[in-house]
Amino acid sequence: MLNALTIDVEYFFQVNAFSRHVKREDWGNFPLRVADNTRRILDMLDEFSVRSTFFVLGWVAERDGLLIKEILLRGHEIACHGYGHELIYTIGPDRFREDIRRAKSVLEDIAGTKVSGYRAPSYSITGKSIWALDILVEEGFSYDSSIFHVYHDTYGLPDAPRFPHLITCESGSIMEFPLTTYPLRFWNKEYRLPIAGGGYLRLFPACFLQWGIDSINKKEKQPAVLYFHPWEIDPDQPRIKSGFKSTFRHYLNLHSTEAKLRKIIGTGKFTTMHEVLENMVSS
Repeated sequence: MLNALTIDVEYFFQVNAFSRHVKREDWGNFPLRVADNTRRILDMLDEFSVRSTFFVLGWVAERDGLLIKEILLRGHEIACHGYGHELIYTIGPDRFREDIRRAKSVLEDIAGTKVSGYRAPSYSITGKSIWALDILVEEGFSYDSSIFHVYHDTYGLPDAPRFPHLITCESGSIMEFPLTTYPLRFWNKEYRLPIAGGGYLRLFPACFLQWGIDSINKKEKQPAVLYFHPWEIDPDQPRIKSGFKSTFRHYLNLHSTEAKLRKIIGTGKFTTMHEVLENMVSS
């Protein structure tokens, strides 16, 4: 069974963990390392003949259109990560619509093709912002991958379905591909362990994540999704002073991320999110 491989293309200084320490107006003063890191990822994907979905920030695309074109030319899918990397439930419906409309326009103008997929910054479609799905439908998106079936201080919709499913809104329907979790039972209670990637990829051994993905494929007959960011293969990135929690979440095990990815991606069981969803619909 094929699983979805996804990359959230954003700069290291744009992550929500540093939002209190990095002013938006200062973004242009930081070294723009995302292009080199993304090209390293593209080379790795070529090595393993794996295709991926790149969820790109509009802010990034405006500053490096050649990178967007190269991602496409090398056989991958371009999807939308919004424009300014702001949490949806903090900006409200009007600004959210403006943000995704701007980002979608930028990406489609550069790519010369329709952009149909979306992922919210920091997975911020939660119970406080479920209205965002209606706006995504109205703005022409056909699938979303923003919902995380976990409890977390920034994101999470614990009662949501764990696997890809169609959501019917007032304005139409949209496919949701949630971030992958693995069910564990302790003392007659079921818990959801995040194994979708990102910080969890850096925290857990590669063999454990691969075991979880294989188990979901074989036992539950469902696809999984793996995600990461270009800055996660960049241990030499500048250090931003922040609190212990944010520092731990961002810088943990950056030196070992690429090796872990090689072990997991090397299985060859990954492709674009669009292809996984298309296969599910047709089967």
